Amino acid sequence: MRPSFHPEGLSFDDVSSKSESQITQLWHLNGRCPEETIPIRRTKEEDLLRASSVANYGWNKYPQFDTTDTNKTAFSENAIVFVTGDKYYGTKATINAWKPQIQEQDEFSTSQLWILGGNATTDMNSIVAGWMKDINQTGGCNSILCSPGFVQINKEIALGGSLNPISVYAGSQYELHFLIWKDIKGRGDWWLQIGNKYLMGYWPASRFVSLSESASQIQWGGLVLNQQKNGQHTSTQMGSGHFPEEGFSKASYFTNLQIIDGSNILRFPKKSYIVADKPNCYNVTNFINNFYYGGPGRNPNCP
Repeated sequence: MRPSFHPEGLSFDDVSSKSESQITQLWHLNGRCPEETIPIRRTKEEDLLRASSVANYGWNKYPQFDTTDTNKTAFSENAIVFVTGDKYYGTKATINAWKPQIQEQDEFSTSQLWILGGNATTDMNSIVAGWMKDINQTGGCNSILCSPGFVQINKEIALGGSLNPISVYAGSQYELHFLIWKDIKGRGDWWLQIGNKYLMGYWPASRFVSLSESASQIQWGGLVLNQQKNGQHTSTQMGSGHFPEEGFSKASYFTNLQIIDGSNILRFPKKSYIVADKPNCYNVTNFINNFYYGGPGRNPNCP
């Protein structure tokens, strides 16, 4: 399977980047997959033991948390930039990669882009791509285990595999480049490409209702699942774990934000908006085509 076209416009190489190198995965040290195969993250005994059943393995309710602990509540917190109001057929973005610290089991921190369509209370469809750090596998479908979801065709990148190297505070910075677009000239599938090299695969058009034609909103940024205990906010970090004001090499960032319009052209968004659920815990600054975001979670201003 191949898409019938690539959207036209700016490529990642057309936009200046401060990244020092492209990210690889740790398993590459042990070789690569042969042609006509794909890498699949090995299922371990502890992975199966954490699942409520074999049928539910890899496909968990999102977000997932322990409802038997009366001292604990769980909710997600965003720090995002978004565009809305038009018909969108994809997006392109560069994400700065970090390894945030996670406080609780079943918590996670993710930096990602969302393509959304429909109404949140009735027929919402979403496509999500990015990187995630967690202790246990939590929520949603974060791998190719939940067939018939994402169909991988690439033999170089393992979904769910560890990234290496990772950005260092006040040191070297590393990035992931994402492109998602709807193949409106072909079967209508939504395709994923990482960098200029890795065509990863596609989400079949048959999986969608409200994204069957186009998207109505695109979001970029961070999300943390906060397992709040005894009224205390989690100390799980978002991004680098530092606030946007610290800037390059200290705060996590998105850059090269582009959207795909009805003419299949990649364009910079003319106007975008920001949402930070708890800005004293995790915040975001908006500079239209690039932004910094993140935070440490619990701190004196976020008890």
